[in-house]
Amino acid sequence: MNPKERPARQRQPWQSTHRQPFDMAAHGAALAAILQAVRDLPDPSPLALARLLRRHPRPDGGAFSKEQLLLGYRELCRCAGRAPEPEMVRRLQMKPTRTLSGVAPVAVLTAPHPCPGACIFCPEADGLPKSYLPGEPGALRAAAHGFDPFDQVAGRIQALQSVGHPVDKVELLILGGTWSAYPEAYQAWFVRRCLEGLEDLPEWPLPTSGGGEEEAGPGDLAARVAPGGPIWPALEAAQIGNESAPHRCVGLVVETRPDWVTPAEVRRLRRLGVTKVQLGVQSLDDAILARNCRGHDTAATRQAMRLLRLAGFKVVVHWMPNLLGATPESDRADFRRLWDDPALRPDEFKIYPTSLLAGTALYERWLRGEYAPYDEGTLVRLLSDCKALIPPYSRLNRLMRDIPAEQIVAGVTRSNLREVVHRAMAVAGRACHCLRCREVRGAPVEEVTLRLERVEYATDATAEVLLQYLTPGDRVAGFLRLSLPREAPPLEELAGCAVVREVHVYGPAVELDAAQPGAAQHVGLGTRLLAEAGRLAREAGYGRLAVIAAVGTRPYYRERGFVDGRLYMAREL
Repeated sequence: MNPKERPARQRQPWQSTHRQPFDMAAHGAALAAILQAVRDLPDPSPLALARLLRRHPRPDGGAFSKEQLLLGYRELCRCAGRAPEPEMVRRLQMKPTRTLSGVAPVAVLTAPHPCPGACIFCPEADGLPKSYLPGEPGALRAAAHGFDPFDQVAGRIQALQSVGHPVDKVELLILGGTWSAYPEAYQAWFVRRCLEGLEDLPEWPLPTSGGGEEEAGPGDLAARVAPGGPIWPALEAAQIGNESAPHRCVGLVVETRPDWVTPAEVRRLRRLGVTKVQLGVQSLDDAILARNCRGHDTAATRQAMRLLRLAGFKVVVHWMPNLLGATPESDRADFRRLWDDPALRPDEFKIYPTSLLAGTALYERWLRGEYAPYDEGTLVRLLSDCKALIPPYSRLNRLMRDIPAEQIVAGVTRSNLREVVHRAMAVAGRACHCLRCREVRGAPVEEVTLRLERVEYATDATAEVLLQYLTPGDRVAGFLRLSLPREAPPLEELAGCAVVREVHVYGPAVELDAAQPGAAQHVGLGTRLLAEAGRLAREAGYGRLAVIAAVGTRPYYRERGFVDGRLYMAREL
């Protein structure tokens, strides 16, 4: 296929479904009445807005969508020469929780590629990376775009913009198969195309494995290694371009297996611009890992987390209760190991209760009576106990995979499992203290009322400090992860450095160079956190402070005295 034919064909779906012009001539009067009614709402809840829209129908009897109203409102503001009111945009937003943590998450999937694992619980579906199913929303979007990274990113940016979300600060999550098992050329090409999707550049030809070869699609690239060539200079150019792009990459996340994390892999991940790594740990019991044919042991997990933490990465662990051979009590003991073992203690984690899916080896065990999924009551009690154990330095991102209920053969199918668990904990007078449960989210923040506190904990190779700004109600407005290594780092560039592994200011995402009354972002919290981190590092005897900067955050750190290195940024203390 001629690469020049790709843009019109592949971008057509999202270009034709998003950002249709609002017919101001036909609906201008109705729009003005609706906007005034929205502005006057004392309770701008989704239910109240839905009732309001039913009172102001379209001429054909249907209701205006939030997306249509946002487009109309922005067009109205453009014609009047004024900026949209942040509060009006917030009231019209669809799924406001998408950007309540301060950034816009954009998830993309890699093309199918052979997986190095043989886990008995993992499904395989034609045309998808292993472990993904056709009904999952992310898989549906990726397949619709032919797994093209540019089109996936551009489509998600358009979709988020169309429902009112700021998208100038983007966290890119590259999901799919084991990232480290893909050819290096495909990795570099995939990241580059993601970054170019954030810049909205014209389509570029795909890389080849050498001069004179025919251009190949993503699926072909995933199946071969392209030695040498211009893949790295092209990626580095895209990284530099993203520093001033309209949509900046403020975090880059990949998924891999613990047994694929080596010093060479750590270096490659940094060269790609990765800042956070999700590890498929699944269990910390070697016997359970073996029974489920996971293919690695807990020692591999400890070693991977040590390497990644010493290199400054944020580490996200995936943990699966109800695997073959596990019991609720053994799962409780396993979960405690995450926090009792200094070699573990992840920054973030996801709990994925094992789903029983047809076509897997686990399904065959179930048919033979060798496996039983937990019932809902058992699982809710287990997860409630687990959440109560989470220390304040970690964040629980997910409590259930987004698998369509009809594809789960037996066991719990609730999509709102987190809500059910929270209700059960509230009834029992228990609370979760993870970062996600404590973040300010949409609550207003008074800067003068914030106090700075720190949480200190040790790992097997570092002393960790979580600096956090708290509201009077103990909600987290912003935090910084400072790592004080006690062992030599895997990358020589970090020798003698304390490392800032993360700076995050919570609350609804606010556009770059903008401020919003009552919002935590862009009021100087990040600058103050960095200053305190520098003071602590200097007192601990470190001469330099390094930061693992995403490509889109480089200008921010330069303004605060950090200088570009090969893979990190740093400043003298």
